[in-house]
Amino acid sequence: MIEKKLNPLMLVGTGSDVGKSVLATALCRIFQQDGYSPAPFKAQNMALNSYVTPDGKEIGRAQAVQAEACKLPPHTDMNPLLLKPNSEHTTQVVLNGKPIGNRSAYAYFRKEGREELRTAVHEAFDRLSARFNPIVMEGAGSVSEINLRESDLVNMPMARYADADVLLVADIDRGGVFASCYGSIALQTEEDRKRIKGIIVNKFRGDIKLFEDGRKILEDLCKVPVLGVVPMFNDIVIDAEDSVQLEYKHHNALQGKINVAVVLLRHISNFTDFSAMEQDERFNLFYTTNAEDIEDADIVVLPGTKSTANDLYWLRRQGLANAILRAHRAGKKVIGICGGFQMLGQSVNDPDGIEGSIKSMPGLALLPIDTTLTSDKITQQVEFEFGGHICKGYEIHQGRSTNSQKVVNIGNCWGTYIHGFLDNEVVINFFADGKGDNKSSWTSLEDYKEEQYERLANHIRKHVDIPQIYRIITHK
Repeated sequence: MIEKKLNPLMLVGTGSDVGKSVLATALCRIFQQDGYSPAPFKAQNMALNSYVTPDGKEIGRAQAVQAEACKLPPHTDMNPLLLKPNSEHTTQVVLNGKPIGNRSAYAYFRKEGREELRTAVHEAFDRLSARFNPIVMEGAGSVSEINLRESDLVNMPMARYADADVLLVADIDRGGVFASCYGSIALQTEEDRKRIKGIIVNKFRGDIKLFEDGRKILEDLCKVPVLGVVPMFNDIVIDAEDSVQLEYKHHNALQGKINVAVVLLRHISNFTDFSAMEQDERFNLFYTTNAEDIEDADIVVLPGTKSTANDLYWLRRQGLANAILRAHRAGKKVIGICGGFQMLGQSVNDPDGIEGSIKSMPGLALLPIDTTLTSDKITQQVEFEFGGHICKGYEIHQGRSTNSQKVVNIGNCWGTYIHGFLDNEVVINFFADGKGDNKSSWTSLEDYKEEQYERLANHIRKHVDIPQIYRIITHK
């Protein structure tokens, strides 16, 4: 049976963090459940949370998650342009999975040179569109940043190129949903307004029946149907795109749990490294910038960062470096991943100014390594041995350390460049230290993720008019 050709569908937002990525993930799984062969696409992503594809290239984590929902391996065509903010007002530009240099915001958004990037993202979309059906597209930030209209690569100009139907996503929890929806549509050109075929009101709290009048008012005001009002949920776990949510994950130490303090670095990256431990009922994982929290924890984690030397300097200024050392002397376990691993060594050196103006910083000296940052970037999926088992993960880092072991361990301190280190059952069971008969709370992380994608799809089917979406994107 030949599947019916569907038009590309793009989700745009009234602002950042309105839930576009999660809704796109849900639609990817729904189309896959219904027998189609969907694939995600986001022309340009700005995030420090990235992922390495099987061929050793880098894309935004959100598109890797959406690929999983489609039951596909992630590919750079799904996110051809990735921006990774550095310290000191510059951004690393990753094109088709490989860094092409650092640029200031002004230099990046100026008109000169944009057509080269525009051509690259269009070519990626064309390759993807030739293989998959439908393409579930995602915009970025607010769709109504009219001052950036001419240089925009990811919102309505991309929708025009793809001839996509567009749904506008609004976050009712932050307030102002009527003004944000009306303004987002009214500020479009006449041509682009015609592309917006529906509104999804996201993150609703309370009784949805109370919004029936609001729904009608919104439709009359915007001249666009409201295709769904999606309740806020806290019981479905989908990897997030950025670190905004981490500010709310502060908890006190709990009796009877293994308390894990993840230091909330200013330039934290790949915080999804802790998703498995966060969901394991044996652990109480929280993010903190408080020295007492660090000293009281059973395990202290230094996560990855986009600016190692800068965040190491910040650790010292905040008194957190000494708190980590005191916890280590008290016998607490200390784990460093990627940039955190570099910080645990003897020194971090940046002679060429790869990350910024700090040329060298002494490390915490808990591990026998010295690190020099280099312009070439390592991005690869890897295997490593732990406790007699072969484990998997991936590396994304600029820099070389003097110890070539995949996992370096001295006493109660561990360090590794491997993201996904704590996703492996044998590793997480080791750090569980015998609690719960040393068994994780789920059969496997893969099974757990699959369950979450299915639950998410069911949640969205219940609250969004999926048949109407099919009517919108079906070619006449």
